[in-house]
Amino acid sequence: MLGRVKPLDAILATAEKKSLHRSLGAFQLTMLGVGAIIGTGIFVLTAEAAQKAGPGMMLSFVIAGVVCALAALCYSEMSSMVPVSGSAYTYSYAVMGELLAWMVGWALVLEYAVAAGAVAVGWSGYFVGLLREMLGLDLGTAYTLGPIDGGIFNIPAFLIALLITWLLVIGTRESAFVSAILVAVKIAALSLFVVLALPVMNAENFEPFAPLGFVGISAAAASIFFAYVGFDAVSTAAEETKDPQRNMPIGLIGSLAICTVFYILVASGVIGSVGAQPLVDAAGKGISPGSPQLAEACAAQATEVVVCSKEALAWTLREIGWRQVGNLVGLAAGLALPSVILMMMFGQTRIFFVMSRDGLLPEFLSKVHPRYHTPHVVTIITGIFVAFFAALFPVGALADISNSGTLFAFAMVAIAVLVLRKTDPKRHRPFRTPAVAIVAPLAVAGCVYLFFSLSTYTMSLFAGWAVIGLIVYFAYSRGHSHVGRGIVEVHEDDTDIPPQPVPPMPGASLD
Repeated sequence: MLGRVKPLDAILATAEKKSLHRSLGAFQLTMLGVGAIIGTGIFVLTAEAAQKAGPGMMLSFVIAGVVCALAALCYSEMSSMVPVSGSAYTYSYAVMGELLAWMVGWALVLEYAVAAGAVAVGWSGYFVGLLREMLGLDLGTAYTLGPIDGGIFNIPAFLIALLITWLLVIGTRESAFVSAILVAVKIAALSLFVVLALPVMNAENFEPFAPLGFVGISAAAASIFFAYVGFDAVSTAAEETKDPQRNMPIGLIGSLAICTVFYILVASGVIGSVGAQPLVDAAGKGISPGSPQLAEACAAQATEVVVCSKEALAWTLREIGWRQVGNLVGLAAGLALPSVILMMMFGQTRIFFVMSRDGLLPEFLSKVHPRYHTPHVVTIITGIFVAFFAALFPVGALADISNSGTLFAFAMVAIAVLVLRKTDPKRHRPFRTPAVAIVAPLAVAGCVYLFFSLSTYTMSLFAGWAVIGLIVYFAYSRGHSHVGRGIVEVHEDDTDIPPQPVPPMPGASLD
């Protein structure tokens, strides 16, 4: 299982050719992390977390942030050693062999594609609310929600996913300037929410703090983990960081700490101003978010509650008397979230692209469009799947499924750090995970804990996805693998140069 290893020296050949200027300090890294992390999860998953944990979701943010910080420290060591495309898939290929690398890549496909679908559904909720509040146009629920959520087909989510697919095919990626503006819009909207919601908090709304017990808080933490994904933007900047051993931990922990405080303030504003108690069934058990039962319970409510809202932050502001500001927050989400869908789908296609070039997926997937110079085949396939995910599934279910893939990949990276410390202790590490013998096992344990806090439905879906992945690997990928056939690609970015056969690296088994 661990036999086919893609030689690390071959992977690093590119990194040596594209050495970057080290210019980022601790402050720049922290701001980079804050910009990458804050946004999607807090906009779209607040109601989901409230239904699972009630006011206890504040503790859920802390738990998810701590697990993320531990994983981030391990991620940073690998990304500083292997600063090339492919993310955790490439790291695993270099350390733990082809089969585990394939499973990590397969999990990342689940992470990025389903996450893009989740954001598309979140965007749809804010878009529909904005049309209703600002134009008086009520689209109803049949064609703005998926069948599990009480509708038929979520057309806005479907269309935004197809639009982003088209933009990716023609080669449109947001510029750094546009990205910076959208980050500022998201942070300004959330800051405005905190400023307006905190002064009207009522302490009674925090009781009971954990109506569904610690199990509910853990389940909410597993969902809220989605709100922290993006910290790898800091990890992958290791090659451009001054004194990475000092500045990387500051940037990672600093950005995660700032985001956690921000998230707790937003959660406090929601809980304290309008209340966030979950809806329960006749037996007193919490109703599963995104289920037909919850849709029925919400329809039976005399007045709407936050756990039923598809645009929780905008709805909260309207409820406390700031209707137009609520509309502005909805507009901010409507403007900012499509860029997140774009980056999620770009990351997904990049993983598929690298796996295809390694021979693990059919090589036609890595075809580049003759005019637009983009991997159009894999982009279109990904876009169609994302569009249907978004049209048919509720946001919480998609976020949880995405988290299952993310948690698996992060756990594998933490294990890879420990393995490589034993097998290749002398290799240059621009950043070394501090107290790795403690941090890496805790990161793995935290990922496992959150994974098993997901719903049985989500875990069974992940298991099914993993079984499909194993079938694909043994039916196709193992026989077509470039490493297995003695072909190693050296230039990660030279997409026009065909891979060249090279002799096996000393100590690398090619089966």
